[in-house]
Amino acid sequence: MEMNSNQVNHTHTRQDARDASPKPPPQPPPITNGNPKFILHSQKEPYDFVAHRCNAKPTNTIESAGHLIKGCLGGGILGIHEAYMKCGLWTSLFVTIIFGFYITYCVHILVKSAQTLYKRLHLPEMSYPDVAEASLEIGPFPRLRKYSKWFRYAVDAVICIDLFGACCVYQIIIAKTIQQLIENNDEMSWDIDRLRLYVLALLVPILLLCMITTLKYLAPFTLLADLFIVACVIATVVYSLRVAPEISTVPAWKDGLGFFEFCGIVVFSMEGIGVSLPIENNMKDPKQFPKVLCLGMSVVVSFLILVGFFGYWGFGENSISPVTLNLPSETFPTILKCLMAVMIFITFALNFWAPFNLVWHYVSKKHDPKRHWLWERIYRAIFIVAITSIAVAFPNIGNLMGLLGAFCLSNMGFIFPAMIELLVIWEEPGLGKFKWRLWKNVLVMLVGVLLFVAGTYSNLKGLISNI
Repeated sequence: MEMNSNQVNHTHTRQDARDASPKPPPQPPPITNGNPKFILHSQKEPYDFVAHRCNAKPTNTIESAGHLIKGCLGGGILGIHEAYMKCGLWTSLFVTIIFGFYITYCVHILVKSAQTLYKRLHLPEMSYPDVAEASLEIGPFPRLRKYSKWFRYAVDAVICIDLFGACCVYQIIIAKTIQQLIENNDEMSWDIDRLRLYVLALLVPILLLCMITTLKYLAPFTLLADLFIVACVIATVVYSLRVAPEISTVPAWKDGLGFFEFCGIVVFSMEGIGVSLPIENNMKDPKQFPKVLCLGMSVVVSFLILVGFFGYWGFGENSISPVTLNLPSETFPTILKCLMAVMIFITFALNFWAPFNLVWHYVSKKHDPKRHWLWERIYRAIFIVAITSIAVAFPNIGNLMGLLGAFCLSNMGFIFPAMIELLVIWEEPGLGKFKWRLWKNVLVMLVGVLLFVAGTYSNLKGLISNI
């Protein structure tokens, strides 16, 4: 991304991201021209941020819920059954529902804080990094305001790690699917070194795909990808019930290490914090976002439960990721596997587009604008090679998803929103009786810290043990 002369391109790019990318990138910082970036206005000056928005095609409640579902459901749903296998059937079901409420609440407080800042700063819309920076820059602690830019960078960095990491997961899913289709491997015994070769073989095709710098050629495939995920959910339930044992024989609980591995994967599979503000910014009636959030997250949690519960119950302790590889070698499952591999291959480029655009915004300033067309492709190639290298080194879908969920989304999804809300409400409306708002957000952050430490350790240990 660039500033000044290309600002119009940023606006167009952001709109494309809202429409097509599964996880849109944050907006670039606004041009300040040496002036303070965020100016606090008196509350006596009412500001209607909805009236000041200029959305050519705003979305209604149903459309916004559809975008939220699309943004939350990605490659994670194809590995959620393995998370259930690590933790136990009934424990996993219960914790999935708990995390559904927890994640929904954290998205709610982030969007609510953003809408409060719109009114205070007289801005019609903001991105997640904007909200993070503004909350500290105009916050109640003058000594911390100088770190507001670093708060923004922290959000940017976590978003990039999460989305580039998701690309690693996608590449492994494609490679495992191709390996099973070519080798006709239904024995659930996988040669990990051969899998690495398949991952490496995908380097050139993915490299060529990600040289596409515009979304308009890829966007039409997102709807098909959503339809295939629905077909995958239905197929998992149907085929698992064919071979499911007595449900009383399935372990309800495993152990503590498996529990934290599960927590990381389930958070990775349903977290939608990255798409929440772009969706809210594009809504016709942003005040209806709580309805959108409840509707969208209900569908997301239901889909995850169906694949996780029935996938583990039916395919048992030998189940593998992605879940489609557990389906029998019949005509329809084989076609579904092929189509899923193709669609994940295409959505790889969409998922890569979002974090790369954010990185390009920073690194493009170091190069001559006349040669941006060359440098952008060089950087794209470097990142694709790095992603492939990580996927070759750690071709373990479950632990890789768990690590991303624990390391990235515990911060982006839980800790940061609670910190932002505290900064926004500290003086107005205040902490409440017995400082209940303070203790509530401290509890949210503590859960995030626990998931970060324990989930990162358990999943990192699992990755290293499989090298």
